[in-house]
Amino acid sequence: MGTDNAANMGRRRFVGALSAAAAAAVLPACEAPPAARPAAGAPPGGARGTRPLFLGTYTSVEGGGAGIGLAAYDVSSGRITGSGVLEGVAEPSYLAVHPSGRTLYAVNEREAGGVTAVRIADDGKHQVLGSRTTGGAAPCHLSVHPSGRWLLSANYGSGSVAVHPIEASGALGERSSLVTHSSPPPGPGQDGPHAHQIITSPDGGHVLAVDLGNDTVYTYHLDPSAGRLARVSHATVRPGAGPRHLTFHPSGRFAYLANEVDNTVVVCAYDPRTGTLRPGEPQSTGTGAGTSYPAQFVVSPDGAYAYLANRGHNSLTRYAIEAGGARLRLLDTVPVGGDFPRHIVLSLSGTLLFAANQRSGTVTVFHVDRRTGELRSAGAAFTSPVAACALPL
Repeated sequence: MGTDNAANMGRRRFVGALSAAAAAAVLPACEAPPAARPAAGAPPGGARGTRPLFLGTYTSVEGGGAGIGLAAYDVSSGRITGSGVLEGVAEPSYLAVHPSGRTLYAVNEREAGGVTAVRIADDGKHQVLGSRTTGGAAPCHLSVHPSGRWLLSANYGSGSVAVHPIEASGALGERSSLVTHSSPPPGPGQDGPHAHQIITSPDGGHVLAVDLGNDTVYTYHLDPSAGRLARVSHATVRPGAGPRHLTFHPSGRFAYLANEVDNTVVVCAYDPRTGTLRPGEPQSTGTGAGTSYPAQFVVSPDGAYAYLANRGHNSLTRYAIEAGGARLRLLDTVPVGGDFPRHIVLSLSGTLLFAANQRSGTVTVFHVDRRTGELRSAGAAFTSPVAACALPL
């Protein structure tokens, strides 16, 4: 906490800002976990053929946004049309949606971290339902438990994870759990734990938290009644790897880990019964020589392909998923069409891929060939201030 955390938050924010005022450093991941996204027909969506798109940003950096960006995308062409900003939400760098599709949640990535709930309205007049403190600094990720009863968040600055109950209205109750990662010790060049992501396993039986500072993925049991986390196990990757983001294969038996610091990826075996994660050997991101920071994976709905966002190299890596999820085979990389792709996400249909490019302040869209996994640009980029996250419903 204190000065070290404040400085760390500043480095992470400004490395991707349009001003490029600070040196490169760790930036929080942003993704839309499948378990926290509604069914295809659930959310309000406006005109036929379009769907809602919410955009995350920073509100206190030069060139940043004024709140959560509001837009829509054409489900066929991928074209994005802006419709304004929902103000009154500070530093909404990461977004997630309730399984009902009726409530949006945003982190408030600042020293005194918080999470905010927003009621999604059919007429576009969305309502801020209020905020709760996360008990830590710089929350950079959150997800909704598949039950819809709990909001999980990761405090990067203080290396802790938190749980909040979700009320019937979608609003958040007082925090029910807070756990700080204290062991194993920090990896090379790290000043302490830095929780970067928290998600629920596909079977719903365990919660996993990725900590970049400790080179560790922690597995927790979530008490379904009290909302408290109890540590079950942990898995470490090689020192200095800097794990950032974990994405599961649809089978629920394998997961793919993006290591930000050493520019590698790892296939992990997962045991749903025990919650144990077993990382394999590091693999290439396909970016070659030069500086590049993997941001996150997304996996096609059929589990046939995986895509990785590479900041610095400014590309998307395509992998074929083989052996039932146990193996990644690198196919190619394609330019992302923007600068510093911090977040990528697939549309519910799996036919469009969105990339939020932080430094260029743009969102680029790609058509996905469901047979080959190939990506094809959907056209001109959409301008979005300090694009930290794009969440299509």
